[in-house]
Amino acid sequence: MKLGSLFSGGKDSTYSLFLAKNQGHQIQCLLSIIPKSDESHLLHHVNLQWTRLQSESMKIPQLIIDSGSDNTEIEMNSLEELLIQAKEQYCIEGLLHGGIKSKFQKEQFDKLCNKLNLHSVAPLWESDPRKYMNDLISTGFDYIITSVSSDGLDDSWLGRKITKNDIESLATLSEKFGFNLNFEGGEAETFVVDCPLFLHPIKIIHGKKYWDGYRGRFEIVEARLDYNA
Repeated sequence: MKLGSLFSGGKDSTYSLFLAKNQGHQIQCLLSIIPKSDESHLLHHVNLQWTRLQSESMKIPQLIIDSGSDNTEIEMNSLEELLIQAKEQYCIEGLLHGGIKSKFQKEQFDKLCNKLNLHSVAPLWESDPRKYMNDLISTGFDYIITSVSSDGLDDSWLGRKITKNDIESLATLSEKFGFNLNFEGGEAETFVVDCPLFLHPIKIIHGKKYWDGYRGRFEIVEARLDYNA
């Protein structure tokens, strides 16, 4: 099936893309929506501008739209606009997304797909958190944490590339503080710097941490594709 992939550059959307391709789907384009702020209930916000490097590394064209709002209805209108464009330009037959547990999110996407006569594809839906987090590492996904907003996650996690040992630490913290190990509830956001889909990894040259004592983010200031890696 020809799919348009809702893409934030994080682990969930990128791994869903990886799984969909392994299942025989064709990824025609990436669909990225820029929300107004990090208050969005549907979309990721931090470092979205750097998804252009991921698009280039995967050789998959990208369609981008600025929603200008964190209102769910307006964001869904922006996604509808992108999907109509993707149907016309790339002949997509379905929407691929990285939803895992959010019924609200899935219902929104399913409803829109029904309206546009598209299939809704979510290969990560109801996946086991610990298995999924370990599968990311074992299949060669390198990703960093770009934001945290939960008890138990401090500024030491910002900008960190996650390893198997980190996953064990996160599992312990998730049990103690009650957050989702896979960050499905928005407890943290991520950015993929390398994976089997990339022709070249992304090298982060410079980044900045922002921390208010509870919430924080890691903003990529300068990055490029590493053609020598």
